[in-house]
Amino acid sequence: MELSNANLRVSPLAVAADRVGATASFLCAVHCALLPFVIALLPLIGLGFLADHRFERIFVACAAALASVTIVTAWRRHRKLHALFLLIPGIALLLTGIIIDIGRHEWLHTVLVVCGGVLVASAHVTNLVLSHRHVHGPDCGHAA
Repeated sequence: MELSNANLRVSPLAVAADRVGATASFLCAVHCALLPFVIALLPLIGLGFLADHRFERIFVACAAALASVTIVTAWRRHRKLHALFLLIPGIALLLTGIIIDIGRHEWLHTVLVVCGGVLVASAHVTNLVLSHRHVHGPDCGHAA
């Protein structure tokens, strides 16, 4: 079975999703790292919702879903597990971080979500690189 040229290119939507995911995950990590220092200022500038735990849980759920879909979809094309090796512990750290009782363990929450956000962002960047470098050929597992 021969693949058409359309199958050789990475979808612009997939590239955009990875870029948005990487940017959002990185911004999430920055947000979580800075939040303890700026929490009193957020309501003064109209951004009090950024300190809300519901916002954080929704953001983590959306980030995990976007990352899972984009990385698993790209894996089906390039068959490299590198991005998944970053994504799985990243999501695990994010989920563990939002489960932690923030009132009693704020520093642990911050460390977990920052590390998780950086890992998820790294998974998106790795996925972009793997997708860009993939070349269809006889060695390609799905081109047969």
